[in-house]
Amino acid sequence: MPPRIQSRRVSSTILPYFTSPSSSTPSISSSNSSSQPLSRHFSATAATQTKLRRQMFEWLNTQGATLKHHIPGETNYLPSFGRGEADHDDAPRPFPNNRNFISQSVLSEDLRNEVYKRVIEQKKSLRAVSVELGIDMKRIGAVVRLVELERRQRSQGKPLALPYARAVHEMVPVTPLADRGERQQFHEPINDLPAHPSTGAQIFYPVPESRSFTRVDAGRVFSGAPMMEKDVAAKISHPSDLAEEVNQNPKSIEWVGKGANARQVLQPADVRIPHPQLVQLEIDRRMHPNERRAVAQRHAQRLERQEASEKKRRETAQARRENSIKHVEPEGGRFDYRIQDAVFTKETTGTDGRAPWAPGRRYGVPTNDRKRGMVKIPTRVEA
Repeated sequence: MPPRIQSRRVSSTILPYFTSPSSSTPSISSSNSSSQPLSRHFSATAATQTKLRRQMFEWLNTQGATLKHHIPGETNYLPSFGRGEADHDDAPRPFPNNRNFISQSVLSEDLRNEVYKRVIEQKKSLRAVSVELGIDMKRIGAVVRLVELERRQRSQGKPLALPYARAVHEMVPVTPLADRGERQQFHEPINDLPAHPSTGAQIFYPVPESRSFTRVDAGRVFSGAPMMEKDVAAKISHPSDLAEEVNQNPKSIEWVGKGANARQVLQPADVRIPHPQLVQLEIDRRMHPNERRAVAQRHAQRLERQEASEKKRRETAQARRENSIKHVEPEGGRFDYRIQDAVFTKETTGTDGRAPWAPGRRYGVPTNDRKRGMVKIPTRVEA
């Protein structure tokens, strides 16, 4: 805020506007007729250096000087402050005060092309490529689609944002492709298992000491299923033994409950992980440490059986969908009509007729959010 104008420096030309009409204007104006013109004084004193400002310039001249110019191939993250050598680690943290945020690495251009080459050109399965390169199967599918889209745009003559991609690769950690003969660095964990909603309950289940209680029994307890019979339980030496049986025949999983409350028995983590064959591979390596070739051969056979069963299920489901659709192509027409019979039962439309998989659910009956007086905000969160 500028300083106020002193009364002795007020010009005679504007003084009548600040005085009342009844005052003696001539005497005041005559006394100030020789006053100096209107002016304001501004301070020319140098700003005082605070402690924080001084520390900022000290850091800019010492540690900050190394961050002024970016080193190609390395991230330009700020170093940690106020921590001893014992707490120092190599985790990429772009924000020093937020120790919980760690920058995740991205795939390099060579590694992306290698994924596309193994899946499309060498005809390897997503599961095998995921194990070889240490990349999640969902990410492998996304990489294949992205590389296919990039090649299509190049063939059509469309430009790509290559400078932007190079800039991003310089700012974040990158997982490179290993040289020939070297072991590939894993990009991310490939066998992570999300928490199942049934495992959120705390159950006190007494078990006698003479009875073995495994992850198979724990899954049955969480699902509310009865105890497994002794002769059936005796055939299971390890929970991973169920993985191949479930993969070959998914209908072998037992169901509990009735009607809308029917659910499958919760399987152990050895069966539900994305790569259950890796558990059996590790068991074989520990039991037969000197038979590497035989262990690798058994692992390859398990992969082939698993991929064959998955391929057979996909083909069966595709054939079932094709048989349920009737194709009608009029003579001389430009379009091919696909007609499918709609079966309105409790299984196809749900208990209220609004199941997401119900046929024609977007037509005819409006949804509840378009009705007057209906609560349109969520009132609870389903587990």
